Amino acid sequence: MPADKIFLEDYRVGEKLVSPARTITETDIVQFAGLTGDWHPLHTDTGYAAASPFGERIAHGMLVLSIGSALIFRLGPYVALPKSFIAFYGMERVRFVAPTKIGDTLHVECEITAIESKDPKRGVLVCDNKIVNQRGETCVSYVTKILCGRAADPA
Repeated sequence: MPADKIFLEDYRVGEKLVSPARTITETDIVQFAGLTGDWHPLHTDTGYAAASPFGERIAHGMLVLSIGSALIFRLGPYVALPKSFIAFYGMERVRFVAPTKIGDTLHVECEITAIESKDPKRGVLVCDNKIVNQRGETCVSYVTKILCGRAADPA
């Protein structure tokens, strides 16, 4: 997508964006546990996690969602976040569908599914998102809504 995609009208339903990738490390998990206070042994205790259905430690779901949802912004300014950005409007239908393990490399696949007008000056960009690992497995799926400005009064 060219860098001139800066207003609501510059996007099209069906348009797709794919982020660069990032590998999840043990340091990510430890720092997230320290930041949030979530020291659940599934994430932090090798012995406990080995006996779990996952067989090893996994990343916190909210860590994966946080890192993954920000990866799309690595495409550069005004590509995935319009220059006319006003606010993050919401997130819906979050599903954690596969574990993320230490060493998994994630990217985000985003598809614009709706463009909703709110008034002559603002609208909402609706996107289906998937955080996908190096094996092509979806780890997290969710819908985001971004409140942004419109290029001009359509009237």
